[in-house]
Amino acid sequence: MVDPADFDHRTAILDEIKLHYVTAGDGPPLVLLHGWPQTWYEWRHVIPALAEEYTVIAPDLRGMGDSDKPLTGYDKRTVADDIRALVHQLGYERVSLVGHDWGMPTAYAYAARYRDEVDALAVLEAGLPGIREDEKKHLWHTRFHGVQDLPERLVSGRERLYLSWFYQRGAYDPSAIDADARDEYVRCYAAPGGLRGGFEYYRAYETDAEHNAEHAATLLELPVLALGGAASFGSLPIQDMEAVATDVDGEVVERAGHWMPEERPDYLVQRLTAFLDDV
Repeated sequence: MVDPADFDHRTAILDEIKLHYVTAGDGPPLVLLHGWPQTWYEWRHVIPALAEEYTVIAPDLRGMGDSDKPLTGYDKRTVADDIRALVHQLGYERVSLVGHDWGMPTAYAYAARYRDEVDALAVLEAGLPGIREDEKKHLWHTRFHGVQDLPERLVSGRERLYLSWFYQRGAYDPSAIDADARDEYVRCYAAPGGLRGGFEYYRAYETDAEHNAEHAATLLELPVLALGGAASFGSLPIQDMEAVATDVDGEVVERAGHWMPEERPDYLVQRLTAFLDDV
């Protein structure tokens, strides 16, 4: 099995942005897209096993981690185009996608716009803006983060306190995101532009809703796996994907909260590989 110390850290220089990404393994390309308030690092426990069968590509999305933090471009179409440009630069035309949290609508935008380039789509623990009038839009932090400039000013200097609240409250197993992981996430979000980059994903909510409504006019026909944590979003990811795709395999995962790749990594690997092997 691949040792995490052997993950290959690289930087891709694209037309408008530089993306940091991690890669490991050999085989068909599998792209892992993280969410907020995390980075590629959320996949550290699942990459070694997945790399036994796939070429795993785990980027830091624009505005987060060690990737560039531009002022604009946080609608998920644009973020998906970043990832597609990275995939093509690496020499791949077709990929399978896994998206968690904001990585979910990013992966959906990729699959919906470039249907002939995606073999399979797996989504974890999020909803799709604009697809249904669901509780995600009404979560307090979605509204708070959507306010221009204010959240950065209030949270700056208190990044560990603020982010730790989410790691604790969103978990079935709060110990899953340990001190080392929190150190890494806080390092990234406390960096210049780190808080703003993360909050901009929420500020694009209404634009994403418009785009998703357009995408959903033609249902996805590729295989989709939708997983929700029993202690978090539950069946919401399944319901949203059933509204936009024809071939959805859904499950509410027991003993999991929002941080499934860290709370249930072995189960997630098993579930992903079984799904992908059937594609």
